[in-house]
Order: sequence, then C-alpha cells, then structure tokens
Amino acid sequence: MYLVASGSMPQTKVHQLLGPSFSPSRVLSTSGNAHYKAWKFTGLLPWAALVFTAGYIMREIGAYHYGNVDIFISSICLVYAAPPFCELANYIILGRILYYVPYHSPIHPGRVLTTFGAISGIVEALNGNGASYSSNADLPESKQQMGRNLLKAALVIQLGIITSFVMLAVYFHRRCYKANLLPDNLKAILYTLYASSALIMVRTIYRTVEYFSVAAIQFRPGLDPMSISPIIRYEWFFWVFEALIMITNSVLLNFRHPARFLPSSNKVFLAEDGVTEVMGPGYADKRNFLFTIFDPFDLIGLIRGRDKKTRYWEGQEESNP
Repeated sequence: MYLVASGSMPQTKVHQLLGPSFSPSRVLSTSGNAHYKAWKFTGLLPWAALVFTAGYIMREIGAYHYGNVDIFISSICLVYAAPPFCELANYIILGRILYYVPYHSPIHPGRVLTTFGAISGIVEALNGNGASYSSNADLPESKQQMGRNLLKAALVIQLGIITSFVMLAVYFHRRCYKANLLPDNLKAILYTLYASSALIMVRTIYRTVEYFSVAAIQFRPGLDPMSISPIIRYEWFFWVFEALIMITNSVLLNFRHPARFLPSSNKVFLAEDGVTEVMGPGYADKRNFLFTIFDPFDLIGLIRGRDKKTRYWEGQEESNP
C-alpha cells in the first residue's frame, strides 16, 4: 500500500528526522511573528510547520503499522495539505508588498489574497478529498478513481496558480525597475518570494510527475515491480523533492522573515522618492465583494477613471515615525 500510494516503503530512520526537523521552524516562526508583531502578516508559517510535523510523525508511525489504513490516510492527507498553506503565506506576502508600493501595483493588494486564496481553497478541498478517497483501499474502485482524478486536477491547478502568481510578482517588479524604485528592502523581499515560489514549484512538479506515474500503473497478476517508474520505487525522490524542499522553504522564510523588510502596518507605504515611508489611509476597495472576486484588477474602474480617486499616495507628506 505504501509502495504505490506514497512512493515506497518509508524508511524509519529517515522519518525519525523529518518530523523533528520542522519543529525548530515552528518555534522560529512563532518567535519571529511575536518579535515583529506580524501575526496577521506571516501567521500561517508556524501553522504550516505544525501540519508538516504532524504529517511526518504520522508517516513515521505508519512505517511500523503498514496495515493501519487510518494512520496511512492521515499521513497522506497531512503531507499533501501543508504546502498549500505555504503558498497562501506567499500570497499574503505579495499583497503586503503591493500595499507598500501601491502606485505600481497592477491589482488591488487585498485582491491577491482573495483571488489566489479562493482558488487555493478549491485546491485544498481537492487535495484533501482526493488523498482520502484514493488512499482508502476499502472504498469501491469508482471512488478511488474519483480520488485519483481529484488529485490530478489539484496538482495541475496548483501549477497554474504558482505560474500566474510569479508572473504577477515579476510584472510588479518590472514596473518598479522601470521607475527606478527598488530600495534594498523591496529587492530583498521580492527575491525571497521568488526563491520560496521556486521551491514550491519544484515540489509541485515532482508531486505531479509522481502521481501521474502512479495513475499509469496497470495492476495485474505478475506485475513486474521493476516496470514501475523509479520516482515511485525509490523514496529518496520523496526525501529530496518533498521533505528537503519544504524544509528549505521553511528555513528560508525564517531567516529572511518578510517582516524584516516591510512595515508592520499595511497603511505604511513607500513614497515615490523611494526613501520616505508614509502613513496613509490604506488602500480601500468599496466595491461589492462579488465585483472584487470577478474583477480583481478593477478594469471597470480603470475605464471609468475611478482609480484616480483612490490614489491616496499623491500629495502625502506625513512620514512614518
């Protein structure tokens, strides 16, 4: 069961290290949020580390109890559920970057979270249900197949989301570069965001290839195990492209904590001189909530000229203490 659904028989000595590896990250994330008072900003980081820790602990327990379906399903669901929380944290980080330089933002900063977060919520639901159905051998084959299809859809959508997210960040970066407005703190947080997104992308590509390889297996009497893809047969793929990648991402966001580079309030923005930080009224969007979902770029407002009325950064002179 483990060989097919999670890649290979788990190696107990390795998994004894994986769960504890995320514990220091959880502690550092919690202390970092407390130090920078950034719970609303990066509060998902310790939560993601907690879910990872629980997932690898369950996987370690499952290594000693191969026949326990409940433990197996729990480990699969937790390990699959944690990375989307890391993605969600990145959406919040990009939103805060756009709040910091609102005049070069291609989208209302708050819409980054609602738009990408709403899609990620769908992915999380697909991940959870797909992992649960596909890993439960007691369910009818039709239910298991439905679970496999849900996981395929979730992984493909996840790749599309990450690509779109990075393109949005790069577009914003390019606008700042053209305006010669890239102070050190802004460059640092953008490069950190790119690195985190790249790590999550590598992990998602691995999971996509792995799962499509699993789905391609034709189970029949006399199946030669050596005919199965190496990405499934050898667990080192999992250690490197899942565990190590996500531990690296966690370490990255702890040692380059986003709150080091951005103000704690999203009302503080960078003046167009690229040096002065100004306390503004905040970037409000008074449109109906449904309009913000279906028109996150406020194209209607752009056509009507409504965006000119919300440029609060023009004429602001009160610097942030």
